[in-house]
Amino acid sequence: MGRVGPVPAGESSGSVVRRILLGSQLRRLRESRGITREAAGYSIRASESKISRMELGRVSFKARDVEDLLTLYGVADEVERDSLLGLAREANVAGWWHSFGDVLPGWFQTYIGLEGAASLIRIYEVQFVHGLLQTEAYAHAVVSRGMRGAPAAEIDRRVALRLERQKALVSERAPRFHAVLDEAALRRPYGEREVMRAQLRHLIDMSEQPNVTLQVMPFSFGGHAGESGAFTMLRFPESDLSDLVYLEQLTSALYLDKAEEVAQYEKAMIRLQGDSPGPEESRDLLRGLLQLT
Repeated sequence: MGRVGPVPAGESSGSVVRRILLGSQLRRLRESRGITREAAGYSIRASESKISRMELGRVSFKARDVEDLLTLYGVADEVERDSLLGLAREANVAGWWHSFGDVLPGWFQTYIGLEGAASLIRIYEVQFVHGLLQTEAYAHAVVSRGMRGAPAAEIDRRVALRLERQKALVSERAPRFHAVLDEAALRRPYGEREVMRAQLRHLIDMSEQPNVTLQVMPFSFGGHAGESGAFTMLRFPESDLSDLVYLEQLTSALYLDKAEEVAQYEKAMIRLQGDSPGPEESRDLLRGLLQLT
């Protein structure tokens, strides 16, 4: 599948995954027939690069294009055709964050869609508490510091978006969430003293949710497997989709799914989880930090 690109504004979490899934299936069909991207593009009155973007899940699908490609690839079975065309239709469903388009970078829309569709989210964070675990006041302090001089209304909108994302963790179909927070993320103050105290209490409460596992990597451990910085790993219920690694940058992000790259991050995550104190001991660490704050 390669590296996933930006998502058109307004797509739902499920549509992101369906678009990626459809693209990968179309690629397999094309390759199994020995058809070049150039020939496939010609059949739908498009360029080779358009086929590449479709197969990587970077653009939306028109039903007519999918129908023409399926015909070119020799897919005559009506059940198979209807299934793939259904994926194309579902990939155009608008997402809940459509109304936040004014403050939502295009590259981050990809992540929100994938995060919302994941069945397992694993994260390592070192700079601050992960967005899915932030209180409203802490989130406001983080966003304000990262967007100095921004209008208050824009900051409020970004905080509201973050709080909306958090609803997934307590929904009926909540994913499993496994977080490893470096102690630095817990000691670096954002907001006033009571903001940090409330944030620590919130982490203790969230760590007791049945779908949430929270570990703290303490300073006392020394050097560890998270030396490359923060990262997120996403796993999906669809067996045709590989795990993804999300790496956020200042103005963009990378989404890695090559097996050899994912394997390296998998090893790092397993080592972080194995070297960090367990959930109960980590709660004790949080309680200790709360007494010191």
